[in-house]
Amino acid sequence: MKHIFFIGILLFAQIAVAQEKIWTMEDCIRYAVEHNPGRAKQEAQNTIYKIDRQEAVAGFFPSLDARSNASINFGRGIDPETNAYISTNTFGNSYDVYSSMTLFDGLSQIYRARMAKINRLMGAQQLQDVKDQIALGVMEIFFNVLYYKGTVNMAEQQLQESAHSLKQIQRMEELGMKAISDVAEIRAKEAEDRFLLTRQKNLLRIEIIKLKEKMNFPIENELLVVDSETPELINVSDADALTVYEQAMQTLPKILSAQQSLKATEAAYKIARGYLFPSLSFGAGFSTGFSRLMDEAPEMSFSEQLKNRQGSYVGLALSIPIFDRLSRSSESRRAKQRLVIARSDNEATLRQIYSEIEQAVADVRGLQEQFRSAHEKMVAMLEAHKVNVRKYDEGLISALELTTSANRLLNARVEELYTNLQFQLKSKLLNYYKGETSWTEF
Repeated sequence: MKHIFFIGILLFAQIAVAQEKIWTMEDCIRYAVEHNPGRAKQEAQNTIYKIDRQEAVAGFFPSLDARSNASINFGRGIDPETNAYISTNTFGNSYDVYSSMTLFDGLSQIYRARMAKINRLMGAQQLQDVKDQIALGVMEIFFNVLYYKGTVNMAEQQLQESAHSLKQIQRMEELGMKAISDVAEIRAKEAEDRFLLTRQKNLLRIEIIKLKEKMNFPIENELLVVDSETPELINVSDADALTVYEQAMQTLPKILSAQQSLKATEAAYKIARGYLFPSLSFGAGFSTGFSRLMDEAPEMSFSEQLKNRQGSYVGLALSIPIFDRLSRSSESRRAKQRLVIARSDNEATLRQIYSEIEQAVADVRGLQEQFRSAHEKMVAMLEAHKVNVRKYDEGLISALELTTSANRLLNARVEELYTNLQFQLKSKLLNYYKGETSWTEF
């Protein structure tokens, strides 16, 4: 009983520690990749591709079949000993072993094996693409969570400053140093900041729920993500879209799987076309048997009959398709049109990815400049607000002007945070197209 109690305490402690864990972006991606149903689905499909590959390779080997038959003939029949018609019941038992191998089938078997191999390679790329799409989706929402965590922190700071200013101006109003209108203005500013904080907290909760959903994380459990780091100016390489696209052609799973899919469709067309050719197969077999009259004792024993009735045979079979109600030719034409569709899809995929890369390059370059400008703007607004605070304390500006200055500083901080996080997000997306990812081992 004591052991069970201690085990329960340890489990509870582990659950508590797990709930208090601070999740980084890599932690969220790893969890999402490991628990996403799409990964399990693709892994099952890859297992099917593996089985298809094994079956296609085994198709080059001869087939081997064994058959046994037992029958009783009632009434008039053939005497197994003399081959004359008799009216006695007979019992017969036969054994056959047969092997066959296809010698030529229009190269269909070769292309089946090739298509199975291509499908296995395609499945590996599709699995990696599934992981990539999960990671990119989690990464985008994770940055949204960081953004709203940052806005919540800024709103809390703004509310603290407003509450402090309100207490200060109320005291000054009691001493006759400030007018009642100034108190009303600061009180309105404090209420506005309180509303802003509530709104940002609600938006943060919504993004955390979206992140849990994307990760397949238990909704009832708490998810604490790492706070946003201090914005820093980051230099990005001057890579152009064409260079990144050439790198993506070698590493991007979506492109590689599309290329493998096109090759598989080409192989399927060649398989269907091979069915139009004659097929040649080789066969060989061995047979023996036992028989007896039901009303008489057998002249030879079971083992003697099996030995004396042994026979073997070999043969070639040639099958020439002449007319099968257009089944083979129709399948060949359908496969050809599927190949046309696959080529069009592959071209569309390449164009789409090149467009995405161009947009990612433009976003990174633009956001880099925007972040620099936003950072400089925030620094200038901060200095201006410090000056306005001193002017307000000296009675040189009104409370409305001070409120406007505080709001402008808050907007500058939010804009700096947004452009910084967007720049980091787009930079990671651009690195993904370059083949530089951190979740390939997940």
